[in-house]
Amino acid sequence: MKVEIQSKKGLRTVLSVVIDKKTIELKMNERLNELQKEVSLKGFRPGKVPPSLIKSQFGKSIYGEVIDKVLRETSSKAIFEKKLKVAGQPKIDLKQFGEGKDLNYELQIDCLPNIQLKPLTSFKAIGYKIKIEKKVIEEKLKEIADQNKKFENKQKDEVAKIGDQVVFNYSATINGEKFEGSEGKGVQIELGKDLFIKDFDQQLSGVKIGETKEINSVLPENHPNKELANKKTKFSCEIIGIKKAVKSKIDDEFAKMMGAKDMTDLRNLIEKQISSQYLQALNSITKKEILDQLEKNHNIDLPKNLIDQEVHLMTQNLKAEEKEKHKSNNEKIAKSRIKLGLILNEFGEKNNLKISDQELSAEIQKQVKGMPGQEKMVLEYYQKNPSASQSLKGSMYEEKIINLIKSKIKLNIKEIDTVEAEKIISNFNKLNVDKKLTDKTKSSNKLKSDSKKISKK
Repeated sequence: MKVEIQSKKGLRTVLSVVIDKKTIELKMNERLNELQKEVSLKGFRPGKVPPSLIKSQFGKSIYGEVIDKVLRETSSKAIFEKKLKVAGQPKIDLKQFGEGKDLNYELQIDCLPNIQLKPLTSFKAIGYKIKIEKKVIEEKLKEIADQNKKFENKQKDEVAKIGDQVVFNYSATINGEKFEGSEGKGVQIELGKDLFIKDFDQQLSGVKIGETKEINSVLPENHPNKELANKKTKFSCEIIGIKKAVKSKIDDEFAKMMGAKDMTDLRNLIEKQISSQYLQALNSITKKEILDQLEKNHNIDLPKNLIDQEVHLMTQNLKAEEKEKHKSNNEKIAKSRIKLGLILNEFGEKNNLKISDQELSAEIQKQVKGMPGQEKMVLEYYQKNPSASQSLKGSMYEEKIINLIKSKIKLNIKEIDTVEAEKIISNFNKLNVDKKLTDKTKSSNKLKSDSKKISKK
């Protein structure tokens, strides 16, 4: 195999690769010998068909198969030999091929840029430490108690009120006709929650046990059966039970029921949960601050094919006019994502950062434990979706890189309470929404400006 650099312009390199005809002939003979064991032809015993006969009958397809394999193997070797970092799928342009000839092809490669990482000494960011007020913990505790309240039967002559739980059987019709799922037994709904069908439960206010209540409602637009979505429906509801809510007593027994040792332990768990939720958002703000500095301080040429691929992924579900309308802004976002991805990956490689299988398994187990009652579903999701595990691994890798960068920059830790945290998160979200709107306006104004220039011409 002979490999030469044909041309090099920017990030694009073209290699000329030549495989001599003797190598191709050897590969052909190897494949014919393999097929001799597999091919069965009339008049020959299995495994005894002459290679020459196999070649005369199947030569063209065998040659194509051999060339395809040679191209895959030699293109990889050529890239390795020239120590090129490939961005995306290389393109192959056949220049010469055919039996009895050398194989000559060009390999067009978009390469990843060489990245010179800037020192992090001038980088600054704010990290957050949050203190959860007792008031917030008590409010959350009350919310948990309300979510886990018990219900006890009301007297038979008592009517249902908002906040009560009503148990009923129903039979429903659309235009007087039954439909799939038109009957239900022992349905329980809490009046005022509006969780069954919109405006349904309020119509049950005032009913008594043993009564049959006619209710008119509209099936939801996201009904599983699309033919039934938004259909006016009449429900005949037989009331078989009415229960009133009984406040849960917030004590050690309640704490044990929630999976804690006692009330002190439950309050600690609630504090950790709230703190984790706030820190997740606050850490994203710190991360954005770091990423903005990384992007600003590094000038990198980006492979066009990666930009095109990223734009395609971002816009594949949009209509053509939407793609064109926001083309400039989408390219800007794509370039930013690719640039930051390359910079972070370079940090990871330079510092030999990796995510081991053990770390990945531990993170999956953490997620499994964090969803009580759904452990099996979460575990099966990752087992059946290798891409989900790979995506999680990518997120963990990025987090490890960001944590490394945090350890090397000037990170000012600011201690705040939940009120200040809410303000910081709200302002950050508003700023990003405003930025997106500004980018869209700029894109729209540019289109209008271009349109005017065209009309003047």
